[in-house]
Amino acid sequence: GRSITTQAIANGTHSPTHSPTAKMAAAATTNTAATVEDLLAETMAVTKEGLHTSGRQTATLATCALNQWALDFEGNCRRILESIKIAKSKGATFRLGPELEISGYGCNDHFFEADTFFHSFEALTVLLNEAPADILCDVGMPVMHRSVRYNCRVLFLNKKILLIRPKLFLASGGNYRESRWFTPWSKPRQVEEFFLPRSLRVITGQTVVPFGDALITALDTCIGCEICEELWTPNSPHIQMGLDGAEIFTNGSGSHHELRKLHKRIDLISSATSKMGGVYMFANQIGCDGERVYYDGCPIIALNGKILAQGPQFSMSEVEVIVATVDLEEVRTYRGALSSRALQAASVESFPRILAETFLTDGPPLPPTNPLKEVFFHTPQEEIALGPACWLWDYLRRSKLGGFLLPLSGGIDSCATACIVFSMCQQVFGQCQAGNAFVLSELRKVVRDTQFTPESPQQIAGLLFHTVYMGTEHSSEETRSRAAKLAEEIGARHDAVVIDDAVKEILNVFVKASGKTPKFKMFGGEQRENVALQNIQARSRMVLAYLFSQLSLWSEDRPGQLLVLGSANVDETLRGYFTKYDCSSADLNPIGGISKYDLRSFILYTHERHGFSALPLILQAAPTAELEPTTETYVQTDEEDMGMSYAELTEYGTLRKTHMCGPYSMFCKLKERWPHLSPEEVAAKVKRFTFLHGINRHKTTILTPSYHAEGYSPDDNRFDMRPFLYSSWDWQFRSIDRNVEETNRRVAAEQQSKTEAAAAEGEDTPTSALTTTTHL
Repeated sequence: GRSITTQAIANGTHSPTHSPTAKMAAAATTNTAATVEDLLAETMAVTKEGLHTSGRQTATLATCALNQWALDFEGNCRRILESIKIAKSKGATFRLGPELEISGYGCNDHFFEADTFFHSFEALTVLLNEAPADILCDVGMPVMHRSVRYNCRVLFLNKKILLIRPKLFLASGGNYRESRWFTPWSKPRQVEEFFLPRSLRVITGQTVVPFGDALITALDTCIGCEICEELWTPNSPHIQMGLDGAEIFTNGSGSHHELRKLHKRIDLISSATSKMGGVYMFANQIGCDGERVYYDGCPIIALNGKILAQGPQFSMSEVEVIVATVDLEEVRTYRGALSSRALQAASVESFPRILAETFLTDGPPLPPTNPLKEVFFHTPQEEIALGPACWLWDYLRRSKLGGFLLPLSGGIDSCATACIVFSMCQQVFGQCQAGNAFVLSELRKVVRDTQFTPESPQQIAGLLFHTVYMGTEHSSEETRSRAAKLAEEIGARHDAVVIDDAVKEILNVFVKASGKTPKFKMFGGEQRENVALQNIQARSRMVLAYLFSQLSLWSEDRPGQLLVLGSANVDETLRGYFTKYDCSSADLNPIGGISKYDLRSFILYTHERHGFSALPLILQAAPTAELEPTTETYVQTDEEDMGMSYAELTEYGTLRKTHMCGPYSMFCKLKERWPHLSPEEVAAKVKRFTFLHGINRHKTTILTPSYHAEGYSPDDNRFDMRPFLYSSWDWQFRSIDRNVEETNRRVAAEQQSKTEAAAAEGEDTPTSALTTTTHL
């Protein structure tokens, strides 16, 4: 096939002729008249220098998860260099990093700026100059080629750039908008000349380098690159690359966390090589890089469908590097047994090849890594405990503020948020106990004490976490005591205040202006009066929460201020069951993408693990906003207020977003899923949800930045792009009504047919049956 080679790689201390393999080749060519015994002796001498004669071709490979930050070129460059050095120290001859690791993945519209590309090349110059020798590196960065922006991988070795490989398939669904900033490479199996900036020419001695879709051919193996989304596409590039001889596949990703998503990711990685053989390396970012998503790391190395190495999914370390030693002969043996693969490979169109004059098998003679006995998956409850907690920690330390303030109501949502903050404190404490100097240093910066060393998670919570119970005349002693008890068990500083005076003064402003006094519905008021009186209480809490966040540390004679945490779950947001600009309006919301069902199971998990006695009481209580007066015959509850259950909301949300159902399709599916309800009842429920979701959609435009955790999140920022002003749903609802009528007619006809058949059978059966019985 077509082949392109660069000039020989300049090698400082390393040269192909210095490698054990090259020495054996030289011995064979310079001893043409030597006996077999002489050649065997020479082979044994070379073996002592590290070459395996057992038939193994072992290469030690490294991949990583890095806590990168958008536009933090200095920090990103430092973390990349650290990962390369760690990989080198572990004997690796190849290092893979995450997607767009030089600039950070979440630069968004900063990718429109020429500065982002300029600074990325500046950082690449530093990497080329300071990276250790004799390790092939694969880094991610944005590149402008012929005035077109591309999301690229840059592969370099010993200060020489081998290939710039642009992304073929961009991620543009859900949270991703890559096609807004980048263009996919539309020339498969083609390369062009890329002219390097002047600063790189000085270091590399190169003027042009290959740019495009090609394979890297080392002297002992072949490498093909994929970038994130390309693994998830039906016709992934690794298929054709593998048929053309690539043995090692790399994937630098920027893949965010979602509950229960890791199973699918690992299935894709395993299946990539289980059908055709090969090594698959997966790198990912880890942490919060300034957006609503959390990149959940978990770097992977797989061989022939088996996982050899797996990194942590949630980590507070900036750099996580894993290595595995693979026997390349296992790839060749595996493929050799697949006759169907050989048939397809024999006719595949070839890729251009870029020569890397190095042996990946030249590393230390380490034994091959055995497959893991079991791939590790966190439970959803553990994911909730770990993911949002790490997200909060990254945001806190990078914002350089002094901690969090949470309006703690004593209900499930705010208590779940408090438990997540405690989980953050627990993880920070665990890292400090384990000797993680970086985490301890960051903690000392947050608490403004250069000598601080924590003695417990509760001690950390006491410094970083403030909770406030803001009660009114409608609040119960039960919620007040639950909030105080949980705050005490967590270790948070807690205040309980009564805000009735503030609420009444705000209401008096309106009363004096209008001359009218609104009343709750139970006292004869209209619905709009009832809602307005509840909203005054809720919005007063938001104002007071920000007052406490700004002045709490001041009142303790400590510097800084606090971030305000919100606690509205994904189901209530979907329904619009919250007050615009109430305590759902905050700086961050760690549970905004989590369902009520998952939050309840998380609270139970937290109770079982930590024994907080307040949590069982919280689980037993019916969720309530406590914004209306309570009487002997009326107690306000969330599900009664909403007119639907949380379980139903989860069903609606999944159908609406994940299954892309409009009202009519939703009705058709639920009619089959809910056979215990009549078609009329299902229709009424779907119509009610659709109407309420539509009239409340405007509330999602001001949602607090929330941790993305669920596939049916209604987040209006980028994940769920819909209008916030809807027309009537009359057309859709009429279609539902017609379907109900048709269903009822069909059911009635089927019932009539069964009745007639039973009647006919009843007329014929008695005599013949009696005769038969008598004879028997």
